[in-house]
Amino acid sequence: MLAGLITEPGRIQLVEHPEPELPPRQPDKPGDLVFEPHLACLCGSDVPYFRGPHGQYPRQVGHSLHEMIGRVVATNGDRFQPGERVLAVPVEQVGCFERYVVSEDRAIPLDGRAADEHALIAQPLGTVLFALRKLPNLLGKAVAVVGQGPIGQLFVLALRNLGAAEIIAVDPLPERLEASAISGATRLVCSSRVDPVEAVLEATGGTGAEVVVEAVGHEDQAINLCIELAAQNGRLLYFGVPTDELDGVQWMRLFRKNLTVHTSVNPDFRVDFPLAMQWIAEGRVSVEHLLTHRFPFAEIQTAYETFADRRDGAQKVLLDFPAAGP
Repeated sequence: MLAGLITEPGRIQLVEHPEPELPPRQPDKPGDLVFEPHLACLCGSDVPYFRGPHGQYPRQVGHSLHEMIGRVVATNGDRFQPGERVLAVPVEQVGCFERYVVSEDRAIPLDGRAADEHALIAQPLGTVLFALRKLPNLLGKAVAVVGQGPIGQLFVLALRNLGAAEIIAVDPLPERLEASAISGATRLVCSSRVDPVEAVLEATGGTGAEVVVEAVGHEDQAINLCIELAAQNGRLLYFGVPTDELDGVQWMRLFRKNLTVHTSVNPDFRVDFPLAMQWIAEGRVSVEHLLTHRFPFAEIQTAYETFADRRDGAQKVLLDFPAAGP
């Protein structure tokens, strides 16, 4: 079978890899299943493995892909049957294989009411819902979302459902803000054209946003901007994955504003992903406009480049695996 291997910064290729073997069931532990991906999409957290600059190359085989749906090939557990279609999340994002072993506790059933490409988005949406569960009631609040890539868009969609009165989308790319308007943002702030702090202050009557979401992370940290956008005694939800150390953070400014900082990682498979699947299946959120590009598995290099370079307004870039058929 084929697997992805990032051989150097910005270069991924498909290599032959042994078929996975289902291990014996361990007593008093969840079972495992052999999972066969049919459809996957790239995430911002995959980009640092693809582009670097940190870490060793070549990367671990199968790094990095983790948003995927497919079918159970075999299992030694009790939750699923062979042939059942599921959303599965591999450990540490090592899922760029035609088949791999994953714990049954890291999979949920698909909802047949949702199209496959929509059900797939339950994975990133689940991470967003997990993050938002850390916050108090958002009804009537003014919320700024910094970063309008796929995750920022999902925050806007979710905030619309949760009753935020003002949803301010902030991003330097005008084409991403066009998608934000469809997602439900009440105000669009193009930070490459206007002063985002002035724009948010104007939108909030001079107070700043009661909640600010950092949905950028990685090499383009925006924490200092988020601190400036936040109202006194406000909240900062830091969702974007940070580097090991954040240099130059205006911590005294955060301290003087008396901000509460929330971080978010490792959603609950029993709550967050099933809830996200339910929201999508019931039509509470529409994710169609976020699905901008789609490639066959054989064109994985082009898929990664398109996503990492944000080509042609790229948001969610999908990969069709051979097992899905034509």
